[in-house]
Amino acid sequence: MMNNRHRRLATFSALGLSAALVLTACATTEEAPEADSGEELTPVTLQLQWLPQGQFAGYFAAQEQGYFEEAGLDVEIIPSGGDIVPQDALANGDVDYAIAWVPKVLGSIEAGANVTNIAQIFQRSGTLQVAWADGDISSVADFEGKKIGSWGFGNEWEIFAAMAEEGLDASTVEIITQDFNMNAFLAGDIDAAQAMTYNEYAQLLEAVDPETGELYTADDFTVISYEDTVGAMLQDAIWADTERLESDADYQETTVAFLKAVIKGWIFAAESPEEAAQITIDAGSGWGPSHELWMVNETNKLIWPAPNGIGYIDEAAFDATVAAALSAVNESGASLITEEPPASAWTNEYIEQALAELEAEGFDITGDSFTPIEVELLEGGN
Repeated sequence: MMNNRHRRLATFSALGLSAALVLTACATTEEAPEADSGEELTPVTLQLQWLPQGQFAGYFAAQEQGYFEEAGLDVEIIPSGGDIVPQDALANGDVDYAIAWVPKVLGSIEAGANVTNIAQIFQRSGTLQVAWADGDISSVADFEGKKIGSWGFGNEWEIFAAMAEEGLDASTVEIITQDFNMNAFLAGDIDAAQAMTYNEYAQLLEAVDPETGELYTADDFTVISYEDTVGAMLQDAIWADTERLESDADYQETTVAFLKAVIKGWIFAAESPEEAAQITIDAGSGWGPSHELWMVNETNKLIWPAPNGIGYIDEAAFDATVAAALSAVNESGASLITEEPPASAWTNEYIEQALAELEAEGFDITGDSFTPIEVELLEGGN
């Protein structure tokens, strides 16, 4: 069993969503509810990095299907509309676990956050840069002198890492701050827009081309996937408090139970994407049904298949993310990180235990037979 703490070797759209969510972050409760067996449930708080949507379908499925309760846990899932930085909430002791992109947390760790990646849920990058098919951008090498859209907030580093590999000085590219939608791109204000496979790209395919009166199609766009570049970085991971992992036996036990329930939630999302999409809508997603189903389906593609088991952290992939983060320099000359993270930045100890127990119980932890469904996007995602 590999435990990285002992090794020496030295990253959404708000369109149409309500801003009226009341966010709370209580890591403990005075009185825990009781399970059907009469045993008290352990209260757990999970901080998301955005609002309820298909990107987080597995967590909401684990809650709605009762997997958390079966594991002896009473889990509160806390959304964020950008007003809560997940790894900061975790490092401050406000929550028990957090979902965040690896490059974002690497920056926080270098700044002093004592957190550990315990499960790499997304096995591949879902970030795209989308240009018009009749334009002159077909690769990262074509970014020079162009208006390139980026959300910022730590989502931009794959762009700069990919540019560094091409030898492009970031100052030669005009980085345009982009909202979490495709409006500026459709208006012609930027040449290539940042998009996630599971969200903003779908917004294009459910938008009407004013020249034809029909929905845009994939043929209208050139899509650059950062997964196909050295700029690719690991994204949604589950983070835990490093100190508590090292010193708190109850937290260690809770971590394994939590991971097992989460994995069951993501297995449910893979096997029943339509139900998982409805669960996220019921949880508060503001997206329409076809957009939400697209989101769950595309998120599943970033998770499955998982040859080593869902959540297992591949050392080579983590090291590649670190290397990309070290190489990335933005347009003002700033770096994401300047040195490799400590060995405590990740561990497979708890996910390996969770996977072994689930495999022994007969669960498909690798998703070798996973096949995505076909999703028809309707206008506006409805």
